[in-house]
Amino acid sequence: MKGTDFLTLAELAPSELESLLNLASRMKRGRKRGLGDRALAGRSVAMIFEKPSTRTRVSFHVATTELGGNPISLSSSELQLGRGETVEDTGRVLSRYVHCIMARVNEHGQLERLAKSADVPVINCLSDLYHPVQVLADLLTLREHRGPLKGLKVAWVGDGDNVCNSWTIGAALSGIRFVAATPAGYEPAKPALRLASRISSSTGAEVEVTNDPEEAVRGADCVLTDTFVSMGLEAKAAARRKVFLPRFQVGSGLMSKAKKGAIFQHCLPAHRGEEVTAEVIDGPNSVVFDEAENRLHTTKALLCTLLLGKRELAALRP
Repeated sequence: MKGTDFLTLAELAPSELESLLNLASRMKRGRKRGLGDRALAGRSVAMIFEKPSTRTRVSFHVATTELGGNPISLSSSELQLGRGETVEDTGRVLSRYVHCIMARVNEHGQLERLAKSADVPVINCLSDLYHPVQVLADLLTLREHRGPLKGLKVAWVGDGDNVCNSWTIGAALSGIRFVAATPAGYEPAKPALRLASRISSSTGAEVEVTNDPEEAVRGADCVLTDTFVSMGLEAKAAARRKVFLPRFQVGSGLMSKAKKGAIFQHCLPAHRGEEVTAEVIDGPNSVVFDEAENRLHTTKALLCTLLLGKRELAALRP
């Protein structure tokens, strides 16, 4: 899929997702993380940030550098975008300089316009609708702890936000049974559910939505959540907490409904005492820091998949 944009996860075929995760695993096992350590030599990656970032900023910077490439970090206020240049002109100009553009933006429509105008791959590193790079790391972490993905049950509890939307697609590609439990009116976005439904018809996955957290978690191999108050929604924090708490908080009682040995994931940052209790996120079944680390390895695999040809990918060895 060299040269393809990566905006939702649905750009990948099931076999391509599996290959990407396999490459990430190999990169993680490589001596001193050295697999393909010069794979991106001579290539530059523009990193545009409209929103704050810890894991995305650091993982992309380190991944690009360790692969021998040149990361260029840009805030939207530093670009001419901040003075009224169109998204389309920015995409055309950056395409003349760099080999890939990653962007962390407020509105998904802006990202689509950027991708349409750019001549290089554009990676969605968070928009209001999707967060596909996070779900790559989540899937790798799930596979490491629970084995082959097909047939696993994954429960989402909380807001049907951008991470949840991308999870519906990731689950569909992987043959997972994914059940999202949200309050009424906070379900995953319909475009994401339509994409997941189309993909599931060929993979045997199941993507379900319920308003009952216990129903979702019962028998799950993995339980996930995210903050109830995403970036940009701070003014609605108090109202949202009233909707979600206490029923949609992941505590030990809810986790006890899951399968024995079920893992807990959270994309971070977490708010202990809100969407999850401290005893769960800091407990023995929590894999949130493995999940955070895997952002680095899946980012490396994604960059190589988008920027290298088949022969170059095949030449990468541990």
